Amino acid sequence: MPQRPSAPALRVAVVATTAAAAAALSVLPAATAAPAGTPAPAPAATVTRDVAPAATVLPTQAPHPAAVATTAAARAAAPAAQAAAARSSALATAMAQLGKPYRWGATGPSAFDCSGLVSYAYGKAGKDLPRTSRAQAQVGTKVAKSALKPGDLVFFYSPVSHVGIYIGGGRIVHASTSGQPVKISDIDRMPFNSARRI
Repeated sequence: MPQRPSAPALRVAVVATTAAAAAALSVLPAATAAPAGTPAPAPAATVTRDVAPAATVLPTQAPHPAAVATTAAARAAAPAAQAAAARSSALATAMAQLGKPYRWGATGPSAFDCSGLVSYAYGKAGKDLPRTSRAQAQVGTKVAKSALKPGDLVFFYSPVSHVGIYIGGGRIVHASTSGQPVKISDIDRMPFNSARRI
């Protein structure tokens, strides 16, 4: 028949069990509440240890080549998108001048000559262009007549002496000549010289 433990031995067992329970509870989240009537556990010893920085623990991973290519393409496309926006803005400004009178040497906003209209419209779009049509024919990128896009500059006569802004459909907006207002004309009504994209 097994012997019952003596009182001192029983006290030692209870103390050991309580200490083990306190140690177990010390690792639980602080939000876990102890049952009512349970004595507060003895404070657990604080353990400190050095932890390596995450950069040395987690392996570094190079970006995926497709992501790198996409980012590079986006960076390259940004200037092109800005230039397209400027052309669109300049065209809208020029179209808003329809009906205003032609006056040689005028740069707006109440009257224009051909290159004055172009420099005014592009100036409002944040692009500074030379004052004369002949000088404007040297800026930007040359484009073929068949590749014209809205906002491109179209030059006429040889040597260049007139300019308009292409609006699409074979037409330009321009300050044409004395006695006529800013208007829309067919591109083939004058001898085509060249075109430039700003």
